[in-house]
Amino acid sequence: MIQALANNPILLLFVVASIGYLLGSIEIKGSSLGVAAVLFTGLAFGAINDDFKIPDIVFNLGLVLFVYSIGLSSGPAFFKSYKQNGLRDFAFIMMMLALSGIIAIVVFGLFGLSVATITGIYSGSTTNTPALAGVIDYINNTAESSSPQLVNEAVIGYSLSYPMGVMGGIIAIIMMEKWLKIDYTEEKRKLRKQYPSDTFLSSATVKITNEDLNGKSIRDVRKEFDWDLVFARIIRGDDTRLANWDLELKLGDIVMMVGAREDLDKAITDLGIAANTHLQFDRSQFDVRRIFVSNPEVVGHPLSTLNLGKRFNAVITRIRRGDIDMLATDDTVLELGDRIRFIARRKDLRALAEFFGDSYTASSKVNIFSFGLGIGLGLVLGMIEIPLGTFSFKLGYAGGPLIVGLILGALRRTGSLVWTLPYSSTVTLQQIGLILLLAGIGINSGSSFAHSLNLAAIWIFAASVIISLLTALSILYVGYKWVKLPFSILMGMVSNQPAILDFALNKSGNRIPLYGYTMMFPIASVMKIIIAQLLYILLSS
Repeated sequence: MIQALANNPILLLFVVASIGYLLGSIEIKGSSLGVAAVLFTGLAFGAINDDFKIPDIVFNLGLVLFVYSIGLSSGPAFFKSYKQNGLRDFAFIMMMLALSGIIAIVVFGLFGLSVATITGIYSGSTTNTPALAGVIDYINNTAESSSPQLVNEAVIGYSLSYPMGVMGGIIAIIMMEKWLKIDYTEEKRKLRKQYPSDTFLSSATVKITNEDLNGKSIRDVRKEFDWDLVFARIIRGDDTRLANWDLELKLGDIVMMVGAREDLDKAITDLGIAANTHLQFDRSQFDVRRIFVSNPEVVGHPLSTLNLGKRFNAVITRIRRGDIDMLATDDTVLELGDRIRFIARRKDLRALAEFFGDSYTASSKVNIFSFGLGIGLGLVLGMIEIPLGTFSFKLGYAGGPLIVGLILGALRRTGSLVWTLPYSSTVTLQQIGLILLLAGIGINSGSSFAHSLNLAAIWIFAASVIISLLTALSILYVGYKWVKLPFSILMGMVSNQPAILDFALNKSGNRIPLYGYTMMFPIASVMKIIIAQLLYILLSS
């Protein structure tokens, strides 16, 4: 069997991937390694036999698929976070990322580690696989004679420090929440408008009894009370109609609304009294449907530009993307694979389905032309040598596709060409790419990893403790005390690995940490790749 694996690298690859994925799904006290277990499984297999090797093209393919799909999905949040949160939050993120690099330099000087090892430790302590891949790519392009040894040192540093990279964030959250006496319930209440954290949307009906609202349009009423709701149907006497911005409310109207439970309760109090009628189940005049967005023509455009009110007598109430329900607003931009829920006349249902596509098969397909073109542009960018003072560096297979992915993801489309991917395809590509990447790194470095388990491993682990813990503690304390960011947001910022994010979500009891994660992750993904390579270049000179 061992010889069969040595002679068939594809078989070896999938054996490692399947076993690693299985081990990564095992939870111990609520935490698991996740897909990172594929790396450790690969290291174990590589240590068994020196002949176990995976072609470099597998590693490079996995890297490109992973970082490019990450860039596409994170692009809108990457640029939106800078635009919405301003220079202060962006500067804080950059300062904390730079601090992690400075701590790594100090540890390098104190512990006397090799340059390749400290860059691997930095990548592992920050649980950033693309950063490690970027360093490996740089080593292979600049140190041909000694590159295998240097690559092994970087992988060993990464592998031994990765577990602490996960634990460091969790330990820091536990320490700081007790020290700062965080009240997650109160924090959620204060942030309800700015960071809506309800996973599921609901509906409610209300009878208008507030005399001050008689004759006011829905647009004016919503602006006055600043609700985060969608008005769907209205019963006035024997007439049922769909709501629109210009419709004037009248006393006695029965209105159906969609939104988070807390917002619905407040709106009912402001408008009048809860109605007993189950308007959401009344399909005598209007029907309710969920359909898939698969028509590329409507993707990448805000709902306000689709002129749905003129085309159809219909109201979109909510959109489901992945596992999250979102309210449909004028600014909502549709993506392939979205499931939209709308209310419309029965005679318009077929036309609406044709307009949005409503094909699960089509909504799951990848446009190979735009996908291949985007990756090609990223690879070309990665080949360009960027001067930086007295030395230069390349973004390589990791940085080039990631940056192009961020830009194209933010653009969403150029003319008729859609850059973004269906949600399901994005998740699949990220998973496959990361598994190929981790399996390739682990198997090819397993033999060297086994020979390195000595006293030096203790120093590597100690270095990872310092880097991961100090970085996480600094983000939480400085961000909360000085920058005045909510602690729940900061927990998301230190969640550089899914296990940490899951822990933060469980701790807070809401989705607010996801906003911090979205704000930090795309910036950190790019900057850690650059910082890791800069560490290697600076410390080697």
